[in-house]
Formats: sequence, structure tokens, C-alpha cells
Amino acid sequence: MRFSEILHLVWMNITENKTKVLLTSLGVIVGAATIVLVIAIGHGGEVDVQEQFKTLNVGAIEVSVSTSADMADAFAGMFQGGFGSTQRAGGSTGGGNNAARRATAAQGGFSAFGGGSAMGGFGGSAVTQKGVTLTTQDVDDIMSFVPDLTSASIITSGTGKVLTDSLDDETDETIVGCLPEYQGISNLELLQGDFITQDDQDSKAKVAVVGYNLAKTLFGSAYAAYGDVMTIEGKTYDVVGVLASMGTVSSGISPDDSIYLPYSTAQKFVLGSSAKPTITAIASDVKQVSTVMDNIKAVLAENYPKGQFTLKDAGSEMEAATTSANTLSMLLIAVAIIVFIVGGIGIMNVLFVSVKERTQEIGILKALGCSKREILLEFLAEANLIGTFGGIIGVAAGFALVPAVRLTGMTVEPLAIGGVLALVFAIVTGTVFGFYPAYKAAQLMPIEALSQE
Repeated sequence: MRFSEILHLVWMNITENKTKVLLTSLGVIVGAATIVLVIAIGHGGEVDVQEQFKTLNVGAIEVSVSTSADMADAFAGMFQGGFGSTQRAGGSTGGGNNAARRATAAQGGFSAFGGGSAMGGFGGSAVTQKGVTLTTQDVDDIMSFVPDLTSASIITSGTGKVLTDSLDDETDETIVGCLPEYQGISNLELLQGDFITQDDQDSKAKVAVVGYNLAKTLFGSAYAAYGDVMTIEGKTYDVVGVLASMGTVSSGISPDDSIYLPYSTAQKFVLGSSAKPTITAIASDVKQVSTVMDNIKAVLAENYPKGQFTLKDAGSEMEAATTSANTLSMLLIAVAIIVFIVGGIGIMNVLFVSVKERTQEIGILKALGCSKREILLEFLAEANLIGTFGGIIGVAAGFALVPAVRLTGMTVEPLAIGGVLALVFAIVTGTVFGFYPAYKAAQLMPIEALSQE
């Protein structure tokens, strides 16, 4: 029997049992759709991570005062204070201005020194830690005494009441105080105007750079904002720049929805002493990030002997986020494979029933001279077509469901390779699970097959 005749028989069997074929391929359909969506969600996760970290350099290191240390030091001060030395760690200016200790650190030590570590009077430790506030002097010290750094900036953020001519009432908006170096550190792009300058910082100038989305909200247009004025906490500021649209970021500060002021201005007129500044430094060599972090800790230990700090690097955070996204993708792929296996078992069961129902047909074909190979090919082709049919419908369903999944807020980026893999999985599933029923059909003896009721 020619292969075309085998395919004709297969097609006849499939078209005469459409409902059975559809139900048989249901597992494969679900599996194929799942593969398409899994790959789309996985790729969307990678895109989302890249989007969130696009405003941070891989070598970025964020330094902040450890909030958990505040409570620990408070309890320590309550129980241990009262009899020790009255020496403290120098509050926000730090004890690191001592020239001799600076010289020692500069010569390569970068180690914490014992000076200033004695327990203070009652509650001294708690007062010291609570008084730790990072300053621009710390930025200068880090840049001076830590090698392999390209730039550093201190950043503080909070909310302030903003009013423009386009608004009827004041609104609470995110205010960010930073140094000029912050533009390069966060890869901020300008749509119009200029970013904050050193002269603005030195003179506490009342100038502002507005994010793209916020400019549209406050002024009606991003382009209209440039050169206009706005009121922040009752004081008038000139808008000297408008940022280009940046999208979602991971740092917690969205450039599109923020107002950037010189750090000195924000600290004096808007945020005051309630702000909790952080420092962001950029390592010149990504491979030296760990060493740079250790050196920064050492310099801060000199400035604040009793202070405790948290250091995070963007590279590790990005790697962790990417690993999490990949882990989720692998788990979803495992689920899809299980669905395929269940679908394959369904195909195998239905083909076993089909072999049982068509035993006499098999006997007649063998009596007419069909070989075992031709019978095997017939049933294998049938299983293959069922898998292919389910795969095509599943792939189409998977791509069709992408807009619905996006409505949940997930980032979904479908790939053509996802459809190809899903179809391959479907065909392989049909072929593998259809082989054993086809083999059993091919092994039937003609006389036994014809004598079956």
C-alpha cells in the first residue's frame, strides 16, 4: 500500500470521528498554549528586569543607614549605659575628620578603628545610631579614600506640596534632592533644558528638573514645562529641565513622576531633617564591586564608629531578579510538560480503544497484503496528526490569550520560537504516545483479527 493511501485512510478515520479527535487532543491543546504563554511570560520577566534596572549602572552601589540597627542599638544603650566613657561617634559629621586617621585610611588600611567605640553614657549608643545621617562630606570621603570609583552622589527623597498655574489645588509629589553626578549615575536623559549643576548645589538655587509624566500633569505638556515656574512648599522654583520618558525602574524613585532639586535646596527648603539620605557610588570595574563595598564600609566606619550601614549593588540585585524570573519560567515549563504528558496518555488510551474497535479492519488490511510496517505507519500517522492538530490549535490559543494575560498587569512578550517549540512538543507527544498502540495493532495476527466480534 502506498503512503498516500495510508494517509487517505488516516484522514477518513479522523474526519469520521471529529468529536473524539478534538477531545483526544484537548490535553495537547492546553499543553501547547501553556508552552507559548510560559515562554512569553518568561521573556516578559527578563524584559521587565532589564527595564527596571535600565536607570542603574551594573556597578552601582547603594549605601544607607541600617534601620534595623537603630532598634538594636537602642536596647544596647538602655542596658549598658551609665558607667563608660562619654565619647560618641560624632553624629552626622562623623569622627572621621581626624587627620591622622584619614592618613592611615588613605595608606591602604580601610579598617575600623577603636577610637570612639567606647560605650557612652545612659542611652549613648541609641542616640549615636539615631543621629547617624549621611552627608555630602561622606560622599567626598568615599571619593577620596576608596579607589576604583568613577562617581558618587547623595540622594534624598520625600514628598512636597506642589502648585502650578495649571492646577487649582496643591498636590503632593515626589521630591528628590541630588547632586549633579546623579544624572550620570542613573542614566537620566533630558528632553529639554539642563540638569542640576554644581553652582545650583553650592548656592542652594531654587531650580527644578521635572519628570516627563509629571510635567504633563503639572503643566499640560512636557514641552510647556521647560522655562515655566512652580511652587514647592510655598517657594517658587524655575523649571530648568524636563526629563525624557524613562519608564518603570527598580529603585523606588520613578524619574517620570518626580521633581529633582539640588540636594542642598531640597534639604533646606523641602525635606529638612526628616529625610534619610542614601549614597549611590559607581564602581569603575564590575569585578571589583565587592572590594569597593568593603572599602566604603571601612570609610564609613571611620566616620561613624557605632553606625551600621546597608550596602546593595545593582548587579547582584539584577542577577537575583533575573534568576527569580528564570526559576519561575522553569516551573511553568515543568507544568506545561506535565500537561503534555497527560495529553499524550489521553492519545494513547484513545488509540488503544481505536485499535480494539478496528480489529477486524486491521485483519482485512492484513488479509489484503498490508505488512506490519504499513499498519504501524497508519496508526502512527493518525496519532501524529492528532498531536499536530492539537498543537496548531494550542499555539493559536496561546498567542490569542496574550492580551488577556497582559490585563493582569504581567509583562508578556510572546516569541515566535515559543510557537515553534510548542508545535514540536505536540507532534513529538502524539508520535511517542501513539507508537505503542500502533505497534500492538501491527502485531495482530490476521486470523485472530478477523475472528474478533
